[in-house]
Amino acid sequence: MVFKKMMRAFGAGGPTVDTVLANPNTRPGLALEGQVRIAGGDHDVTIEGVVLGLVTRVESEHGDHLAEFHRLPVAGAFQLRQGEQRDLPFSFPVPWETPITDVYGQRLHGMTMGLRTELAVAKAVDKGDLDHVSVHPLPAQERILDAFARLGFRFKSADLEHGAIHGVRMTLPFYQEIEFYPPPQYAGAVNEVEVTFIADPQGVEVVLEFDKRGGFLTPGHDAYGRFRVPHADADTTDWGAVVERAVSEAAGRYQGLRAAGGFGGHGGPGYGAPGYGGHGGYGRGGGHHGHYRRGHGGGMGMAAGVAGGVVGGMILGEAMEEVFEDDGGDFEEE
Repeated sequence: MVFKKMMRAFGAGGPTVDTVLANPNTRPGLALEGQVRIAGGDHDVTIEGVVLGLVTRVESEHGDHLAEFHRLPVAGAFQLRQGEQRDLPFSFPVPWETPITDVYGQRLHGMTMGLRTELAVAKAVDKGDLDHVSVHPLPAQERILDAFARLGFRFKSADLEHGAIHGVRMTLPFYQEIEFYPPPQYAGAVNEVEVTFIADPQGVEVVLEFDKRGGFLTPGHDAYGRFRVPHADADTTDWGAVVERAVSEAAGRYQGLRAAGGFGGHGGPGYGAPGYGGHGGYGRGGGHHGHYRRGHGGGMGMAAGVAGGVVGGMILGEAMEEVFEDDGGDFEEE
């Protein structure tokens, strides 16, 4: 009897939990639908609560770690009888600022995302489950990534940096950087380009960082740009022209920027870019780079040539099982 009580304290013979997603593919601002399925063990237990949480890998000055950034309680305390089966439906809202993990059906190298289920059992070890989630870009985000691909930029990697972007309203404690290698026409002036999207219900804030090469007597430095994309304008703006002007300005080759300041697509709206080309137009704190830089649905069926330009440069991320290691695992969190 004493041995059986000890085993129960370590979860032996207790309930099991399995979360089933109706569809693991989503976009920022949408919801993940599914059910948490709980099966009773060989004895009655008190369930203290069921909670879902989105987890991802974030880099900081202390190294990278898995962090939970959004939680949703599914159920409070209840009694679960021996052998009882209980299904708990849920609709989990995906925050607008959730980073992109997949483009054209391919995982971005460096990105991980999972929906973790916590089942708190009284007087026993907590149970857990982890389901892989794929976050696809919003139409505006996808059009801008397409524009970089059409200009010949090649995908390098993506990661999440702990910190905040100065001057941009954020709700999450990190931001995503999607890095590109420049095409030959810009390689002499720019080492790489980092694109950050901060989405909200009205639109997407786009922050660009260009790592500029130095000259014979001049050191290299970073140039910054920023513009906003209303969701309604995603399909009505010439994003190729917008991105090309942004890159040309950063490379020091474009002299015809409008006197009012801003990037304007042909026939589309102009997007202001204050601080563009400067060393400190946008400050960012908390990143691992060690200096003050930026204080930081539809449309998936694109032309094969564009998809090849983005996906062709990708190195697919590690298998999620390897990254998360243990579906019930212990996570090092913030």
